[in-house]
Amino acid sequence: MSPARTARTVVAATLVAGLAATALAAPALAAQAPASVKQDHAATQRALDAAVADGVPGAVAQARDGRDRWTGTAGERKGDDRYRVGSITKTFTATVLLQLQAEGRLDLDDPIEKWLPGVVRGNGHDGRKITVRQLLNHTSGIYSYTSDPAFQEKVFGPGFLEHRYDTWTPRQLVSVAMAHRPDFEPGASWNYSNTNFVLAGMVIEKVTGRPYGKAVENRIIKPLKLRATTVPGTRSAMPEPSSPAYSKLSRDVNAPVHEVSDLNPSIAGAAGEIISDSRDLQTFYSALLKGRLLTKGGLKEMTTTVAMSPELPNLGYGLGLMKEELSCGVEVWGHGGGIHGSSSLAQVTRDGEHSLAGNFNADWTGDTQKVVEAEFCGTPANKG
Repeated sequence: MSPARTARTVVAATLVAGLAATALAAPALAAQAPASVKQDHAATQRALDAAVADGVPGAVAQARDGRDRWTGTAGERKGDDRYRVGSITKTFTATVLLQLQAEGRLDLDDPIEKWLPGVVRGNGHDGRKITVRQLLNHTSGIYSYTSDPAFQEKVFGPGFLEHRYDTWTPRQLVSVAMAHRPDFEPGASWNYSNTNFVLAGMVIEKVTGRPYGKAVENRIIKPLKLRATTVPGTRSAMPEPSSPAYSKLSRDVNAPVHEVSDLNPSIAGAAGEIISDSRDLQTFYSALLKGRLLTKGGLKEMTTTVAMSPELPNLGYGLGLMKEELSCGVEVWGHGGGIHGSSSLAQVTRDGEHSLAGNFNADWTGDTQKVVEAEFCGTPANKG
């Protein structure tokens, strides 16, 4: 996954929809981030309508601000639609590992080799020199399997139509990455890698003795009563209610549109397989930032960020969680996610009071970042 918008053949690797556009926004001048703009969500609705005008078949967003509740839709979407959240899954995975650390069952500074002996080896990768923490904040240097050209063609390109129901094991995904050189020495830089979180899921399984998805269900989904949230494993069908997801499966903007709702999400696993809705995502992120899921120390660790890029000074990455300073100076925390025919967003203020979550059911057009700016700042930022 790339922190900038890359070819749509790697849409499942999208870190945050519109991240490249965010880099073009002027940095805020305020010394302290102000409270988000109280408004009637009209700007947010206009952003959804604009996305549909730009070619997105359907868009949905929900917001909470104190006691205020709002749902907006445009095009062929329903307010309670479930959708594939892509890399928003990473925050769930990181939360489980921080919980396990609080229980004394592992240490985030353990080398990967301790839990997954021999798995991270080859072509310069060495699990003895990489910690679990470096997986969660993307400073491991491990190559992302979704960057492999053959994998892209088979899974995100035209080959998807033939291989959409294939099952991929975590070891298979990691082996794709191990065929390449690392991006950098562990801790020397930052680069988004989906392999990091596939490995994080494997660590959870090794520590708990059960699939990482069971830990997510028992530790997060059930306690928070997230009724629309599932960890599908290899189940390909979307639960109802949901709207179709669409993709061009190509870099060519003139390529035909394909309906891609059904797929085997094992291609993403602990890096991006979860299905949810806007209501549940807001409940999760609000609970997380309010300290309901982690100890005070654990939340401090999760929100301790590293720089992502000199070109993106308004962004920082914690442990499966991103901090972003918007164009108006408001600071929000959350994650974005992309997978075939699905671009998702989930953001919340640090106090957990003002939240936003939503989805576009297309992966070749539309900018979810404009929805974020509209909700928290009152108007979409001028992206140039």
